[in-house]
Amino acid sequence: MPFASGIHYSIANPGKIPASRPPLILIHGAGGNLLSWHPYIRRLKNTTVYALDLPGHGETGGEGRGSIAEYTGDISAFMDALEIEAGVIAGLSMGSGIALMLALTQPQKVSALALLGGGAKLRVAKIILDTAGSPDTFASAVEMINANCFSAHAPPDLVQLSKRNMLAMRPADLLNDFRACNEFDVTAQLDQIRIPTLILCGAEDVMTPPKYSQFLKNRIPHAELHVLEKAGHMVTLEQPEMVAELLGQFMDKIPPLS
Repeated sequence: MPFASGIHYSIANPGKIPASRPPLILIHGAGGNLLSWHPYIRRLKNTTVYALDLPGHGETGGEGRGSIAEYTGDISAFMDALEIEAGVIAGLSMGSGIALMLALTQPQKVSALALLGGGAKLRVAKIILDTAGSPDTFASAVEMINANCFSAHAPPDLVQLSKRNMLAMRPADLLNDFRACNEFDVTAQLDQIRIPTLILCGAEDVMTPPKYSQFLKNRIPHAELHVLEKAGHMVTLEQPEMVAELLGQFMDKIPPLS
């Protein structure tokens, strides 16, 4: 798979979609990579889809960033490198914070938003901040994080795969992700977002419970909210068919690029 601006990514349907239809850019969450998005979503029909590995994650080299703002700069540089003037930015968990920050700081690059398992704040439990960065406690932190990322309905193999992917990270990068989330807060700025916004969350999400998504819905003027049953924080893996269907319907409603 290719790289742009140092970022590893996958692309679906290149050259097959009218230039007037905005592309979809998928941004994973803390400790994740592009595999946090099920293939149904990464290969969404009738859409050019880019799924990214953020710095320090997946196949992208280097170190992770220390703030949501820094990751936002990476997304902006990625879009510039591929000459993507504007797109629909979809973010999962920490990725939702990056998507919100991009919409607030560089609105010309964002046609619409999709926020999954997100929030205006992304507070992190102290025990995660205390254990994620140490080699001695890293494995137990990963175990705890994944135990809270999935609902009781998730197949054990899915949870194990998520653990293996997270264990491949550097502990310092995982800690920096969660520190970046913990410091994120755009509560006072949400009413500045005037673009179409799709909000999705799992009904059993304990990392960012549905009340966080409801808050986004209440504060963003043109937002729609769907709470998906039998899913936790990793709604993209537990309910991929429904997420893909809702994203496809949402993409169909976005005005064409001029």
